[in-house]
Amino acid sequence: MDITLLHRPGNTAARLTLAAGETCTAEAGAMIAMSGNMDIETTTHQKGKGGLLKAMKRMLGGESLFLNHFTPKDGEGDLILGTTLAGDMMTFNLDNESLIVQGGSFLCCEHGIDVDMGWQGFKSIVSGESIFWLNLKGKGQVVLSSFGAIYPVEVDGEYIVDTGHIVAFNETLDFTITKAGSSWLHSFLGGEGLVCKFRGKGTVWCQSHNPVSFGWALSSGLKARKA
Repeated sequence: MDITLLHRPGNTAARLTLAAGETCTAEAGAMIAMSGNMDIETTTHQKGKGGLLKAMKRMLGGESLFLNHFTPKDGEGDLILGTTLAGDMMTFNLDNESLIVQGGSFLCCEHGIDVDMGWQGFKSIVSGESIFWLNLKGKGQVVLSSFGAIYPVEVDGEYIVDTGHIVAFNETLDFTITKAGSSWLHSFLGGEGLVCKFRGKGTVWCQSHNPVSFGWALSSGLKARKA
């Protein structure tokens, strides 16, 4: 799968070139355009498999119940994918390892990647604003999206990141959910609330904007329509 990221960094789309018979797994609703020889199969898990339980867990992680599998017939094919919120994208090559991804940031991956939830037990259900994280594991390329700019933070020891600004991080990092300030009252009055305290050595990919905060900002400015 050949990946080209178009119109970076503010309005990025991913253009994928697939060889004949090669399959790309993408989040439902992400397709912008595709070549006419592209075949689509929609399942709740990997192509040719049901995986309803894993699909339900993905829904809790902020993703769709369904995944679309794109495979070109009679030669190579092109596929262009996009996201709801404007921002950047990144590619990551998994080599029989795991990448923890914030719900809503998964865009697509090669067929050999497993998209699951349930990483480190109950830690994965208390990530603050997005509730759940996804676990991508296997071997192959992954495309992730962000709201706004995306940038890596190298952690060697301890680092604190607001939960709503996390795109993904290496599984080599451990984390705890904690308050941002010296007390819970100070944390919430200061607008920070819950944060992730990472420990270990690895990379955290952050996004410049927080989707939940953006949603609140929009809703507070909307006025009810008079009858």
